[in-house]
Amino acid sequence: RSRKIQIRNIPPHLQWEVLDGLLAQYGTVENVEQVNTDTETAVVNVTYATREEAKTAIEKLSGHQFENYSFKISYIPDEEVSSPSPPQRAQRGDHSSREQGHAPGGASQARQIDFPLRILVPTQFVGAIIGKEGLTIKNITKQTQSRVDIHRKENSGAAEKPVTIHATPEGTSEACRMILEIMQKEADETKLAEEIPLKILAHNGLVGRLIGKEGRNLKKIEHETGTKITISSLQDLSIYNPERTITVKGTVEACATAEIEIMKKLREAFENDMLAVNQQANLIPGLNLSALGIFSTGLSVLPPPAGPRGAPPAPPYHPFATHSGYFSSLYPPHQFGPFPHHHSYPEQEIVNLFIPTQAVGAIIGKKGAHIKQLARFAGASIKIAPAEGPDVSERMVIITGPPEAQFKAQGRIFGKLKEENFFNPKEEVKLEAHIRVPSSTAGRVIGKGGKTVNELQNLTSAEVIVPRDQTPDENEEVIVRIIGHFFASQTAQRKIREIVQQVKQQEQKYPQGVASQRTK
Repeated sequence: RSRKIQIRNIPPHLQWEVLDGLLAQYGTVENVEQVNTDTETAVVNVTYATREEAKTAIEKLSGHQFENYSFKISYIPDEEVSSPSPPQRAQRGDHSSREQGHAPGGASQARQIDFPLRILVPTQFVGAIIGKEGLTIKNITKQTQSRVDIHRKENSGAAEKPVTIHATPEGTSEACRMILEIMQKEADETKLAEEIPLKILAHNGLVGRLIGKEGRNLKKIEHETGTKITISSLQDLSIYNPERTITVKGTVEACATAEIEIMKKLREAFENDMLAVNQQANLIPGLNLSALGIFSTGLSVLPPPAGPRGAPPAPPYHPFATHSGYFSSLYPPHQFGPFPHHHSYPEQEIVNLFIPTQAVGAIIGKKGAHIKQLARFAGASIKIAPAEGPDVSERMVIITGPPEAQFKAQGRIFGKLKEENFFNPKEEVKLEAHIRVPSSTAGRVIGKGGKTVNELQNLTSAEVIVPRDQTPDENEEVIVRIIGHFFASQTAQRKIREIVQQVKQQEQKYPQGVASQRTK
């Protein structure tokens, strides 16, 4: 017996949230990893916290019916699970970089972040993009110093195929322009007269920031490039598809210009999240990011294995492995161990998170099932405060637990609100969180002339408000308000706790403040 099980024959259109909820009924899920196969159905490996939980899951889920699909489940011996996928499996695509040869000094040059462009191309144009004996694609990779992976075997029979381009931002845009020109030329020759749209795939977690508040960023790009841009609905996200499709209509020239601007925004959002993840990992030692299950539409996935030292990771051979759990590509798999049993921050923290009143039902779930599952998953106490009046627009969720638990619980709540469409598809989930700090440290959080609070806002992109005229409560504490998307809010919370901790340590060293130093 083992803590790890494999579930096969999962319907490909099953929402992550549904599968996630199902798995969490039987225990604490430490990791879920998609196994890529040539079958039409999905396969996942699940690691539970204990063998007993894995046993219960096997007993309850074996033969579980979803529509016409019946789950098939088996144990995985412990030693087999350590690596997400053997390196050679990355070479499944018909035209992987192996056959193209690497462009000299191209994608293998060390870059800060490998953030590839993913586009969808109509299947009928794949042959023209590859060219006779692969000459066309070799020419593209050589000219743009890129690596272009055409995932031909994916979704057999599909009208479109994903193409992943790894290169510098300039190389990526140039390769994209060349592919657009080839497709347009083919369309003209085959009398498909209409313009061929550019379809960019992007992880759902990045799309909100591309769209911008009230759609401003997108409108600006449309206006400046003379294109029409639409984004696929959240309902299209499923176990095989954690990505949204950004469709750009216009001339080849206009689409190519729009791609530069779209990728600039996506890359910026991605880099900001990387920064926040790195800070989280540094501030909370042993934080198991892969088990958080909050970065796609529910669960996250381990990255494909890294390439040779200094080279970018091996190309993902499945769309699922690309931007799903997109933060994880920066972390080697061995860092994703289970949570340590002894927290380095044993103390409990209390955070009040404010959610729209109409979302309370979704957070509680049927007969309280969701909130119980959430509390168990996060290792935190989660309570919803009574409404202060009949017409309040927000309700307070009180979360009590150590930093890791806060990270997990808050992340899941942000994710749930997005999935349940409490925020329209064009806006990012931004929530207000309140944390209490000793009134004696409030000045330090603000800093001289507001310097610290301004730095905090710039670093985290969250709004941080420390009301100056607050009367401290019975514990001599005041409230700090933090407003922002999940990573921004988390980073601000951690930074503020850090300041409070520093002040506490100084007070312990010098109990009478400056006076005690003078007497020495």
